[in-house]
Amino acid sequence: MGAQGVGDAQAWVPMDACTLPTAERPLRVAEFDALFADALLGHDRPAPGLLRLRLDPGPRTEATVRELTARESACCAFFDFQLTRNGGVLVLDVRVPDARAEVLDGIVRRAAAVRAGTAS
Repeated sequence: MGAQGVGDAQAWVPMDACTLPTAERPLRVAEFDALFADALLGHDRPAPGLLRLRLDPGPRTEATVRELTARESACCAFFDFQLTRNGGVLVLDVRVPDARAEVLDGIVRRAAAVRAGTAS
């Protein structure tokens, strides 16, 4: 997910780290927004380089997450996504090198804005 500016909705990943074509970036943001709006139950930050998202366990959610994270890994190779089931929810662990921890901060901010209805 490429960045254009610090306050930009797409400011998750520094430009030098993303190979996703610029024209496709708003579409990817919209896909993550839909996931956050439809399935996000909560999140934790157990470590600077780890974000744990708790998601609705529906089969459609699982398929969406697997497809979306595969595409995101292809353009931003420093992401490590692991999807598991735990206690009746899907758990998506998003890992990045500690030097890229600000990316996880950006994801948390975006998810909060989507959930609050303030994302633009």
